[in-house]
Amino acid sequence: METRTAEGALELDGYRPFPNLAWRNAIQTRFEIPAILRVLGMPHDARILEVGCGPGVALPELARRLRPRRLVGIDVDSGLLESARAAGVPAELVWGDVRSMPFEDAAFDAVIDFGTCYHVAQPAQAVREIARVLSDGGVFVHESPVAQLTAHPLRTRGRSLPWRAAPELHRVANAGFWSKRVKHSKG
Repeated sequence: METRTAEGALELDGYRPFPNLAWRNAIQTRFEIPAILRVLGMPHDARILEVGCGPGVALPELARRLRPRRLVGIDVDSGLLESARAAGVPAELVWGDVRSMPFEDAAFDAVIDFGTCYHVAQPAQAVREIARVLSDGGVFVHESPVAQLTAHPLRTRGRSLPWRAAPELHRVANAGFWSKRVKHSKG
């Protein structure tokens, strides 16, 4: 359940979002996204989901570069989603929790995560949900532990993503700060 602290900050199962910083957003848009797409690649004309999209900083750049058939951002913070709507972000913006997403199985060809899964309680549920909403052969592009430790050394200490929760997600590429996994269903 979404609640606010006395200071107005969102809390969800103890999760407090990161601040929305203009300089960080500029780095993500100008450098990080182009580098991710160049090195790891993501499909064009595909169904793409960003988990933990916040105010939608990455979505316009993903729309411009990938020309997706469907582009969706999901976040637990309704205030950040309203900011994205007000800014005219060119995507479907959905309120929801990465651990229990309101999408059908195999609804997306690609999922991208700028670190959300490292900071939720019960990250195994998030990883399982991402595997569930990915189509067979779909890609999951996510930050690596190195990226998290570099960006958030205190908040990330001792955290990792529980890949055993979704054995169908196979790592196919690692680019230092980012990794790419592909879903291969059993059978």
